[in-house]
Amino acid sequence: MAGYLFCPYCGVRYEKQGEVQTCRACRRTVWHNSAPCAGVLIVREGRLLLVKRGIEPFKGWWDIPGGFLQLGEPPTAGAAREALEETGLQVAIEDFIGVYVDRYGDDGRYTLNFYYTAQIIGGELKASDDAVEIGWFGPDELPDQIAFDNGRRAIADWRRLTQRKPIE
Repeated sequence: MAGYLFCPYCGVRYEKQGEVQTCRACRRTVWHNSAPCAGVLIVREGRLLLVKRGIEPFKGWWDIPGGFLQLGEPPTAGAAREALEETGLQVAIEDFIGVYVDRYGDDGRYTLNFYYTAQIIGGELKASDDAVEIGWFGPDELPDQIAFDNGRRAIADWRRLTQRKPIE
């Protein structure tokens, strides 16, 4: 990440770019952090719910329901919100799977992705928001085209946990 050319507070041109930038005029500092995201592995009868993406990046690929957190939103709340928006399902967050760093989109912005398992507690199953299709997959029936490295790693960890396999 190159950073800003100009201070977003006072408009003075930065002398250098980087992960942390301090303005020589107003002395304010800007940090360029990974964007927080959360996703939920919804499991029913041993099968994992995935959504087919209707937008880039990875349009047409399968993905874990999830997305960017809103300002001040806890990851568990964000994961449940994203599940409702993309699948129409209300979920109860159960277990923490892991946290994964990845990159998103054409600009390669870093993301920090929190993943949880969840059980369905209500709602009506329907692909919506940026999801165009929903599918249920067993641990050994997963599609080849799964979006994002962080999603593939979270699913691999879920499979290991459900099959009690050691980390490779």
